[in-house]
Amino acid sequence: MNNKMIIGNTEALCLPELGITGLHTRVDTGAKTSSLHVDNLLCFKEDGQRYVEFDLHPDVYHLEETVRCTAKLKASKKIKSSNGEVETRCVIETLLRMGGQQWLIDLTLSNRQDMTYMMLLGRQGMSNKVIVDPSESFLLN
Repeated sequence: MNNKMIIGNTEALCLPELGITGLHTRVDTGAKTSSLHVDNLLCFKEDGQRYVEFDLHPDVYHLEETVRCTAKLKASKKIKSSNGEVETRCVIETLLRMGGQQWLIDLTLSNRQDMTYMMLLGRQGMSNKVIVDPSESFLLN
């Protein structure tokens, strides 16, 4: 337990393989999976491998800014959202970096346009590496 970092209910993290730094993310221990808001999702095959291409909004305060990303499709997964609806989402695996540490996480790609944060970090993405203090935010800055 001593090696776990303490994080708040909101943190700025990096997704270096997607070229994203300082992404303000909602930490949610009630959510099993992590999700990322994307637009213009396109699935394709190349050399027998399945990929997804999508646009990310790295700054919630400047939504006109987008980054086009490509990632290997790991799976498709049925997810029950907080409003009770079930949808099939693309899943990618990517590197998460925060607090001087990094590890691989699964991210579902979804439309979170009505949410405050572009990314939600769920329990699986915390990978037994963090303790969450829900009364604080941005503890790693």
